[in-house]
Amino acid sequence: MASSSNRNDSSKNIAINTLKIKKVFPNLSNKKIDSVQKIINRINDKPKPRLNMTTKCLSYKQVIIPMNNDLGKRFVKNAANHVTNINCSLKSIKSNIYTDFIRADDKGVIISTNGVTSNSDLQEIEKYVKNLLQTSNNSITTPRLPQLKSYLKIVGISYYINKSNTRISSEDIERTLKNSHIFNNIVLASKPRIIKVSHKSDIAIIWINI
Repeated sequence: MASSSNRNDSSKNIAINTLKIKKVFPNLSNKKIDSVQKIINRINDKPKPRLNMTTKCLSYKQVIIPMNNDLGKRFVKNAANHVTNINCSLKSIKSNIYTDFIRADDKGVIISTNGVTSNSDLQEIEKYVKNLLQTSNNSITTPRLPQLKSYLKIVGISYYINKSNTRISSEDIERTLKNSHIFNNIVLASKPRIIKVSHKSDIAIIWINI
């Protein structure tokens, strides 16, 4: 009798989990949902190990919409509905992109997609989110793709301007970078750092976080 009850509970849990998967991922086929369910079952059957969690980097198949925590929580309450509505909006502009999943984190709202979104896709997503939350343009930052942070080291730069006693400044470096086509579409993560090679040298090393 107990085993029969356990089988009924197990079947009920599988049905509930299947509905949850279908709600969150409306574009998944029944075959793929079955595969996901089997993976969940295998995980549940194993003892839970102790894990050291690490942060996974965002991929370019995600859209970041920076906003405060309150707005983010309001938005993700009906994440499944937003997935469907955003997909309809993207389909209306004949986009090949569709949304799979929506969640919130410290960056704002993260929307996972099947590919890299274009500017028109981002504009459509932004329009939907702002109309839904009925906020001013300043409350939500324009949606963007994840950005990688790196650094650049420039050597052989004169520490003084035009052989004068005036030291080169971070503003001088920023102005030069802005006027160079090499740095188009690159954003500085912080002000450039200028280091003199040695006390007697007139050569500088420039460190730039981009």
